[in-house]
Amino acid sequence: MQSVGSGAHVVVASGFSRKWVSDVAGLLVVLALCVTVACGSPPATAGGSLVERSRVTMGSPLRLTAWTADESAAVKAFDAVFAEVDRLDRLMTVWRDDSDVQRLNAFAGHIPVPVSEETFEVLQIASDIGELSGGNFDITFAALADVWKFDHDIDGRVPSRADIAARLPLVDYRALVLDAPVLTAFLKRPGMRVNLGGIGKGYAVDRAATVLRAHGFEQFMIQFGGDLYSSGRRGDRPWRIGLQDPRGAADQSFAAIDLHDETFSTSGDYERFFMRDGRRYHHILDPHTGEPARGARSVTIVARRAVLADAIAKAVFVAGPEAGMKLIEDLPDVEGVIVTARNEVRVSSGLTRRVMVLAPPTDAP
Repeated sequence: MQSVGSGAHVVVASGFSRKWVSDVAGLLVVLALCVTVACGSPPATAGGSLVERSRVTMGSPLRLTAWTADESAAVKAFDAVFAEVDRLDRLMTVWRDDSDVQRLNAFAGHIPVPVSEETFEVLQIASDIGELSGGNFDITFAALADVWKFDHDIDGRVPSRADIAARLPLVDYRALVLDAPVLTAFLKRPGMRVNLGGIGKGYAVDRAATVLRAHGFEQFMIQFGGDLYSSGRRGDRPWRIGLQDPRGAADQSFAAIDLHDETFSTSGDYERFFMRDGRRYHHILDPHTGEPARGARSVTIVARRAVLADAIAKAVFVAGPEAGMKLIEDLPDVEGVIVTARNEVRVSSGLTRRVMVLAPPTDAP
């Protein structure tokens, strides 16, 4: 263990084998929360400058940045991205009765529901990550959504064990049945519900990157809540991204990393939470217990595809530092940084030369 300051330690993972996971290997190849850009804007040059636009969609700010000499073309491409993400939101939101997800939930235990290709793909990836993680990532956690209040209606109430136990039989990723030839989805038990909040933004980031490339852009960054994708470079330098200090100010980073054609997803216990009797209760629930996961303060995953980084970050957070780091090390093209509940910083073997620790994370409950 290498000390990096009085309040934290960096632990480098080693000794884990890297292997292909046969059931999802092909998927992996094609591979809450705050992400901050850790360096200032470079001066404009003849080759281009930064063009930025942002909009709120899927309940979070979506910020688009491109390095280009053609601002009008960038704005046109950004508008296409916003339109695409709004379209995906209409398919996958839980706030519209006519969305794919809400129709799936409404007919739980009754009949399969036809869904769009996009929703089916996200459901399939979620099912695969659920299996890969032993259920630590489970989109059917939504059965607990009105037991714990962490969305727009945080009330600071800790539900009873009886209230939680009554819903746990409805949390089971294995009870989601997907039929690829006809694009239908089915929840086996009445009362089950799906929520794609832990994976949908990552999928939207991947689609946004596809749209920007289709418009001819190769040097850009997409930031969507805790999910981020960088392509190419920002002029003559890489995209440098800050890792949010879980107990620091909203713009405070404890480490930084340069990204190139990679995605970066952070899940943390600091975005939607309340304190009760000195204990933090947050929105990342352990599907096995129905209570907030306790092993980590934040998990950042670096991968090739945002939809997978988004889901894997939640799975690792729930698994905790030991099992979570083993999962990271076992997966191809996946790396990670974990800030544990004890304020240790653990870095996977593939990131040890890339992560720049700026200061120990703040230590607080």
